[in-house]
Amino acid sequence: MTYSQIILNKGKEFSLLRFHPWVFSGAIAKKDQYLKDGDLVEVYSNKLDFLGMGYYAGGSIAVRIISFVKTIIDENFWFEKINKAYQYRIQLNILNENTNVCRLFFGEGDGAPGLILDYYDGHVVFQAHSWGVYIQKENISNAIIRVLGTELKSIYDKSSETISKHFTEKTKNGFLFGSIETEDVLVKENNHVFKIDFINGQKTGFFIDQRDNRKLLGKYCKNKSVLNTFSYTGGFSVYASKSGANKVDSVDVSQGAINLCEENIRINDVHNHQCFVEDTFEFLKDKKNSYDVIILDPPAFAKSRDSKHNAVTAYKRLNATAIKLIKKNGIIFTFSCSGVIDKMLFYNTITAAAIEAGRNIKILHYLYQPADHPVTPYFSEGEYLKGMVLWVE
Repeated sequence: MTYSQIILNKGKEFSLLRFHPWVFSGAIAKKDQYLKDGDLVEVYSNKLDFLGMGYYAGGSIAVRIISFVKTIIDENFWFEKINKAYQYRIQLNILNENTNVCRLFFGEGDGAPGLILDYYDGHVVFQAHSWGVYIQKENISNAIIRVLGTELKSIYDKSSETISKHFTEKTKNGFLFGSIETEDVLVKENNHVFKIDFINGQKTGFFIDQRDNRKLLGKYCKNKSVLNTFSYTGGFSVYASKSGANKVDSVDVSQGAINLCEENIRINDVHNHQCFVEDTFEFLKDKKNSYDVIILDPPAFAKSRDSKHNAVTAYKRLNATAIKLIKKNGIIFTFSCSGVIDKMLFYNTITAAAIEAGRNIKILHYLYQPADHPVTPYFSEGEYLKGMVLWVE
């Protein structure tokens, strides 16, 4: 099989030689004038040395590399790629008798930019973040069927929320394989039970990336009053409640999220919990000395570099407010999932918040995404989740 070729400008090959999977449009010297979004291409240096293969797009990131060796991109290619990702998770025992939910495939971290696969006890949610991935969905779904075999119950395509707006009219969410009897699926995470609505919920229905951090939270909650802000479906709340907290309050602006949060609390048979449908900043205004532990896990305040300054301002305001009002010797779990906010900027923002709040803090832990959201040294941008556990004097 032959693929269109892209030739880079002199000196623009070095990032690919270091296995960074992005080719920016400004690096391209020559390409087929009839290339369309999603077309598979081979990338060559100015000296015509082969560098990699990937899918083309008309934006600033012109090619996303999915192979650094010449190969045929077909169902077998995707089987090898997805099976390698699956075996990695099995080897690390991420899926076990107590946990049957994980990220099965994580874009660049597993070698295919734009592909997200989340696993919910045999149900797989497919999300394409680029048109190049989306038009490979038949090969990808067939590969998933081969990898998981009888373990697979369904594959649900939920790409309309993540695909470029230029292609939303060409996408429609729906099952690629199998089905479910109801829109809710029960899963286990560290032996806690959660109801997942991957059809109607945010993202793919659950924030899988906080699994290890939720487990750590449990160590700090016994006999404590806990506030979970931006609680979504109550992941942190369940862990806090099951770990012996005296009381747990969950706050989210979405009634739908709170409804599922209350259901997850009921399923786990805890009785020290209360929900509030309210904006977090409004809720915090009169809560001084009400809580021993506060979780701050907001949605991405910055989704592009243009919004970085406003995001930093919001993170600073949120954390300064929490630091001011938390009880003496309180614990704050604080996070940013904004990819454009790097670790050092987040650290500096929290430092500025503590200075503004006028209280002494100590950093107990630095927090990251778990191993099923792998980060490679070739693509540091994949490390999007960062957090800290703070002790407030």
